[in-house]
Amino acid sequence: MNKDNVYVAKLGKTVGLKGHVKLFIDSDFPEQFKNGSSFLTNRNLNLVIKDYSATREIVQFENYDDVDLAKKLTNQELFSTPEQTRNNCQLAENEFFWFDLIDCDVYEEDLKLGKVVDVHRYPTSDYLEITTDSTLVEKELPKTFLLPHIFNQYVLEVNVDEKKITVKDAYDILENS
Repeated sequence: MNKDNVYVAKLGKTVGLKGHVKLFIDSDFPEQFKNGSSFLTNRNLNLVIKDYSATREIVQFENYDDVDLAKKLTNQELFSTPEQTRNNCQLAENEFFWFDLIDCDVYEEDLKLGKVVDVHRYPTSDYLEITTDSTLVEKELPKTFLLPHIFNQYVLEVNVDEKKITVKDAYDILENS
């Protein structure tokens, strides 16, 4: 399995006798779970959705149409490729896929603060984990810091094509980290 694949759900216990399994979605885009959609598992199985019930939170996959076959899928994780995710999920204005934010350079005015290495999800907001630029680390600033991913308050612009994020007030956060 490709390390760049996106974790989207986990499969639970079987439900009924026709091969349905409980689906625990861990994605902001439940619309990607529709008949005909395919996912890769952590055991390198390619699964194609045959039937999905959002209200009952169960799914049935092609070639797994009895309970004994479906039991083999219990506790497997489902992954999507970044390309599938872009095609199947619609973003609103100022929304971005976390995998597009990774490796973006972070600038405040003309000063490069560092590079995004991860995105952390907390109840109040998402946070960008930024590895501080080496020139700032030499000035004894912290090696990493977290920046709230809040538009207009800290994040001014995101350009995923140029891998650049423009921010404000982030230097103060870096200094106080």
